[in-house]
Amino acid sequence: MDEAAIMDMLLSLRAQHRALDNEITELSSSYHGDQLRLMRLKRKKLEVKEEVTRLEIMLEPDIIA
Repeated sequence: MDEAAIMDMLLSLRAQHRALDNEITELSSSYHGDQLRLMRLKRKKLEVKEEVTRLEIMLEPDIIA
């Protein structure tokens, strides 16, 4: 994957992460929030964050000290 494609994916994943965070916040503040849905959203948010981290590592240059 080239650097431009990785950057595009990062932008998309970060937007998805923010959207999930907003949805989780909204659902959490609801008195009758669906706990199963909340758990699934949190799991998905974590998966997205892990993918962001993986892609960020791909962009870092290998520096041998």
